[in-house]
Amino acid sequence: METAELGRRIYEAAHLTGQFTLRSGRTTDHYFDKYQFEADPVLLDAVTAAMVPLVPAETEVLAGLEMGGIPVVTALGRHTGLPCAFVRKEAKKYGTCRLAEGAEIEGRRVLVVEDVVTSGGQIVLSTQDLRKLGADVREALCVIDREQGGAEALGAIDLGLISLLRAADLSSS
Repeated sequence: METAELGRRIYEAAHLTGQFTLRSGRTTDHYFDKYQFEADPVLLDAVTAAMVPLVPAETEVLAGLEMGGIPVVTALGRHTGLPCAFVRKEAKKYGTCRLAEGAEIEGRRVLVVEDVVTSGGQIVLSTQDLRKLGADVREALCVIDREQGGAEALGAIDLGLISLLRAADLSSS
């Protein structure tokens, strides 16, 4: 499927109208619900198939960030055959007490995978945590870059951002 068609399909699945309160407390009459495209297995499969050529060749582990990156990384892992790690916002306080579950990341080239990047704040925090655990993290891959400062925030910690789509690619036409 062409990138423009993916952008249109994601927009149709995830763009909602109504009355919504944003995290900032402001209200709006439209909202982008990213979980709608992630919950559609056919659309998610098409999205992740299109992401495969964007995965750097040296990647050994795909690391999906809680929560939106988890379905994306799982589907991407299916397409690439690469093992996956599931990265929590903080290590759980029981059981294994791990920050990253699944594939071993220490000493391996890890690609951070996220659904939508806005400011990049969580990717920055999670990348710093992964690096402390011994992961070699040089890039993050996302479905959509909202182009609201995320790439710059990642650049500040020597992390490149690779995106399948940008905000401008999402439309109903």
